[in-house]
Amino acid sequence: MKNRVATIFSWVVVAWICKVFLLSLPYKFSGHPDTQHIFGIIGLWMQDTVSTSIGLWFAEHGATAVGSVELLTSLLLLSPIVFFGLKKLNVMTETPSRALIHALGGLLSAGVMAGAMFFHLITPLGVEVLHNGQSDGGSLFYAAVSIFIFGLILAAVNGNIARTKKV
Repeated sequence: MKNRVATIFSWVVVAWICKVFLLSLPYKFSGHPDTQHIFGIIGLWMQDTVSTSIGLWFAEHGATAVGSVELLTSLLLLSPIVFFGLKKLNVMTETPSRALIHALGGLLSAGVMAGAMFFHLITPLGVEVLHNGQSDGGSLFYAAVSIFIFGLILAAVNGNIARTKKV
């Protein structure tokens, strides 16, 4: 029963993480003005504090790089569905542990969002992103915080399940 609750909880968290990550991809991969604004601010800050070339690279390619990691993370988190289907179709007899995959995906999600939170808090981007006189009300930052926290919980819950199943 305990594992069933953890599994349901895990899929709810995975749904939230994948919703946020996957719905942001068109913005990150299309050069949307809002995305250019966000990564441009961070890139300028990096030029002044880290290195000119790294800042220029981040302003130009950061959205695609972050979007790619978010896409890979989403695919990892959703992959147990594919493995389940392959097992039901008798294509695979042994599949990777859902708990282990969700533990790794939770860590990866939290890592990506730790970076997002860092840039919101340390750079001129701020918690509340302002662009063309409009504010996001902090929604990007708060989504990052929620995924950071839920990603760590997802990793902890599923890491414990994956460890106990091996014994």
